[in-house]
Amino acid sequence: MGHRFVAASFAAALANALLLHSVSALQVERSTYPSESRIPVGNVSLYARAIGRGQPIIVLHGGPDFDHSYLLPDLDRLKDSFRLIYYDQRGRGRSAEDVRPEDVTIASDVDDLDKVRQHYSLEAPALLGHSWGAVLALEYALRHPTHVSHLILMNPAPASASDVAVLRKAYLAKLGADMDRQRAVLASDAYRAGDPEAVAARYRIHFKPALTRTEDYERLMARMSAEFIRQGREGILKARAVEDQLYRDTWQAAGYDLLPRLRSLRIPTLLIAGDHDFIPVEIGEHISRAIPGGRHIMLRDCGHFAFMESPGDVRHALDDFFRIKALPR
Repeated sequence: MGHRFVAASFAAALANALLLHSVSALQVERSTYPSESRIPVGNVSLYARAIGRGQPIIVLHGGPDFDHSYLLPDLDRLKDSFRLIYYDQRGRGRSAEDVRPEDVTIASDVDDLDKVRQHYSLEAPALLGHSWGAVLALEYALRHPTHVSHLILMNPAPASASDVAVLRKAYLAKLGADMDRQRAVLASDAYRAGDPEAVAARYRIHFKPALTRTEDYERLMARMSAEFIRQGREGILKARAVEDQLYRDTWQAAGYDLLPRLRSLRIPTLLIAGDHDFIPVEIGEHISRAIPGGRHIMLRDCGHFAFMESPGDVRHALDDFFRIKALPR
């Protein structure tokens, strides 16, 4: 009787261990491949993509006329340590259907981000905003500070109208004679009509001074060109109209300036910039200094796309950052 009991107990324990191992293996396998979702928001829906396991991070793409596709596959390298949740912001990429550009504002983008957070049942995820996405991350954190655990601002765009003027001046100086070529493309009938080849030609000029290595620049351009073709003229023109609307709502609005309000944040913040970014260093410094305890890391030989140009340094910075205890609210 005793032997049979011991044998039965051992068999049950072994079966339970095998079951737990199978469940764990299934979880790992599921985290390796992305899952896609549609998130209903009023009469439209947002495209979302999740991958990885660990600390949840909602990723906010830049542009603001782009979608999340230019971040892939480089940012996915973090999937072994973080659960990455990407989505295309309203009116862009795969979130464009049934959207009227005039209905998109910075407030609606903030509300959409909150719907994404709720969809994934996250109380306070980290936010990672690249370029313009950093502006959206800051706008959200100011409105919903208790729903953000950490802020990661990667190659951030300006957070004030005065810094936009600083960016424009530096941008013109960096582009030099290429600015005349870009103006010619912008004025062409093909570009105005949303022709994917003309749009790609414009961004080849626009991002020429933004990356340090030719191979990274060509990879980015190939990725963006493919997405412009996928979107087609209608998608490109809609995203462009959304961008214009968001600029009017923020950078072009009288007195737009988030910097004084950022002093109220008590959210651990990491700002990652590149020493060859076409966005001047002082713009990121203004943001990191405004946020109490904000950390500012400058990556060497890196331009505007740190996740692509310096992936090892980005991972190291994030690993160190998430070891820091949260600030008292």
